[in-house]
Amino acid sequence: MSYAESVEGALEYFPCRYGRSRTLFRGPKRALHPPYVAFLGGAETFGRFVSEPFAAQVEAALAEAGAPHPCVNLGAVNAGIDLYLGDPAVMALTDQAAISVLQVMGAQNMSNRFYGVHPRRNDRFLHASDRLQQLYPEVDFTEFHFTLHMLGRLREISQERFAEVTAELRLAWVARMKHLLTLLGGRVVLLWAAGHPPPDTHVDRLAPAPLFIERGMIEALRPRASAVLELTLPEAALAGETEGMIFADFEAAAAAEALRPVGHAQIAKELTPVLDRLLR
Repeated sequence: MSYAESVEGALEYFPCRYGRSRTLFRGPKRALHPPYVAFLGGAETFGRFVSEPFAAQVEAALAEAGAPHPCVNLGAVNAGIDLYLGDPAVMALTDQAAISVLQVMGAQNMSNRFYGVHPRRNDRFLHASDRLQQLYPEVDFTEFHFTLHMLGRLREISQERFAEVTAELRLAWVARMKHLLTLLGGRVVLLWAAGHPPPDTHVDRLAPAPLFIERGMIEALRPRASAVLELTLPEAALAGETEGMIFADFEAAAAAEALRPVGHAQIAKELTPVLDRLLR
């Protein structure tokens, strides 16, 4: 799989849709002939600013290992769990997959009892529930457009009340993930790829990603997955020079925060033998 640069210097992702899905995924569009591997996740799975994301590298490595399977990249830059649960067309694609790889995404970008998010751009804040307005009566929620902006303001006002919000997010995340894994039929590799292992206790800061996820939450999902792959990526995969990345000048700030090519290579290296074992 190869990608071209646009005349402005930005990476060409050849955006495409599958079936009746309204979500744009990374192309070129694949011919979906089972069996294939479906990759679900956020910006890291999508492979923003990287010519060969880990899904593409896994496809090449599986072929070299004698277990060829097309790898379909269904990652989206602003994805949360809601994007997949709310898109029957995408879930139909996973029904035909031999196995799916599901990146662990943060708990902030999903609708819950405190607030609602956009069904496809899950980082977009839509509205606060009566419950959240009662918890934070001094806040004008109409000024927020993104979940992180809103959550950051709530944390500044009261860490005690903010802990109530994150407790709800954790409960909702586990319930929603269990539902998603059930829909995937257990044919899934759950992928943790971050600069740190899952923390053992609550972390209510707004960094590092994935937000508000702890080890107990991952362990609660383990019985519903074929495998859980936990990767602690080195700092060089997450920060530093953007060598090997492709982006326009106005994208430089976003590229500085994106997963580096070395990170994609490490994920592909560790993920390939797991999939190879499960696909044979």
